[in-house]
Order: sequence, then C-alpha cells, then structure tokens
Amino acid sequence: MNTSIAREVHFLQRPEGRVSYTVEGSGPLVVAVPGMGDLRSSYRELVGPLVHAGYRVAVTDLRAHGDSDTTFREFGDIATGRDIIALIDELGGPAVILGNSMGAAAAAWAAAERPDAVAGLALYGPLLRDPAMSAFAVASIHGMYRVLFAAPWGASMWSGYYRSTLNKGRQAPWLGEHVAAIKTNMKEPGRLSSFRRLTLQLTHSVVEPRLPEVHAPILAFVGELDPDYKDPVAEAAWIASIGATTVLVGESGHYPHAARPDITVPQTVDFLARLRDGSEQGANAVTAAWAARA
Repeated sequence: MNTSIAREVHFLQRPEGRVSYTVEGSGPLVVAVPGMGDLRSSYRELVGPLVHAGYRVAVTDLRAHGDSDTTFREFGDIATGRDIIALIDELGGPAVILGNSMGAAAAAWAAAERPDAVAGLALYGPLLRDPAMSAFAVASIHGMYRVLFAAPWGASMWSGYYRSTLNKGRQAPWLGEHVAAIKTNMKEPGRLSSFRRLTLQLTHSVVEPRLPEVHAPILAFVGELDPDYKDPVAEAAWIASIGATTVLVGESGHYPHAARPDITVPQTVDFLARLRDGSEQGANAVTAAWAARA
C-alpha cells in the first residue's frame, strides 16, 4: 500500500526488515519521521514547500507502518533513531530531521548518538520524556493497550482515538482521508500486532538523559491542546530549557504540522533558511556541512 503523496517508494534494508521512504527534490537533506500509528503522508503540508525552497526531502515510515515490512520485533525510540541514522548515511548526510511525537524523540536520540549526522531538529508535538507515573500505572496502561489494540477492533480503536482525541482543535481538511488510510493500513496482515508490540516497548526514558548531548539547533512546536501533555505550556517551557526555540501553537492538538500549516510551514522554512545561511543560534560545523550539500 503506497501511503505517500509521492509516487516512488524506496526501501532501506535493516537487520530485521525494510523501512519504506520516499525522497523528492534536491539540495541539503531533510528527513521527516512520523509518530506512532501514523503514516508518512502526515507530512504532506511540508514536503512541497521544502522541495520548492531547495531541499531534498526524504519522508520515512516507522517500522511495520505504511509500506515498511512487518518482520520487525524491536521497536521504540532507539530502534527508530538507528533507522534514521542509517537512512541519513544511505542518502548522504548530514540532515535536518523533522520529527513528530515519538519520531521527535527518536530524532533527538539520533542527534545525541551521531552529532556529525544531524544538522538541526524541527519537532512537532515532541515526546522527549515519559510522564511521571507509578510502576502500577504503567502496568495498567500496558494491560489496557493489550486489550484495546487487539484484533478485530484495534484498528478502529486507534483510528478513532487519532481523529477525535489527538486532533483536538483545528483539523486538516484531509484528516478524514488520512484516518481512513491509517485504518486500512493497520488492517493489513501483521501491522496491528506490530503496533501493539510498539506500544508495549515504547519508553522515552532512553531519550531524556541523552538530551544534554544534543548540540544541533532545535525548533519545537507544541500544540496548546495536545492531550499527550499534562500541561502543554509547562512542557513547552521545559523543552525551551534544553535549548530549543519553542512555539506554542494555538488551536492545535498533537499534530501541529498537519493541523496548523499556516504556522508550522513558514516557521520551519525560515528555520531551515537560517541554518543554511549560518544565522541560526547554535549553528555549527555540521550545519555548515549540511548547508554546503547540493
């Protein structure tokens, strides 16, 4: 199932299977990574403007999502971060990484792990740390995931939650089409069980301690209605405390890059332009090497 607005799907070979991606344009490399339970087509508002602005844009699926293989057994931020690094190396880095939700966490991990490969980060609804909760609460949530995301109702449960809860506030005009594609994709053999495995393996506790090692410039968009944060304003302030430029996006839930392109697209383009000309605070030798790539 081709879940991208781009026609040609490429595959990155990894030890447990292949990760799907598309690539368009020419210029410095930008790699976009969606969040859990999403498809690479969630970046449709950004791809065109970035290609037009002179960037080579690769948009990847997560493991077992979209057109990626369902043979994977390892999931989470580190596994995804390693896939990002492998894709950057495959395409010729360094790259600026765009990341949503857990894709943002994986991008941050990749920037800490391979600072030579990452020139900057633009993050949308980033989940860079686990919420504070007891071991009993975590076990209860995992038990709920096992039930909610089981066949035959799991795909409907996730797509409904994605549409009604995670997309509070303004919604993309193509949200209905996108949710239908997510549901159809998740009903393909092996995808729902892989998604459930991801929900049980996922923890951002592996990312938070690595954040001091991230030296690439960061732009982060936080939706003021994002239900994944107990307090979006406080979370935006915390993300700013690690050195990021943060933007609190009004009338937006967990997907500000899709719901509020009027805010996120021009600011992302401007951020990349500042990286490219060296005027962005925190720009460094890796940023200069990225900007020099044609």
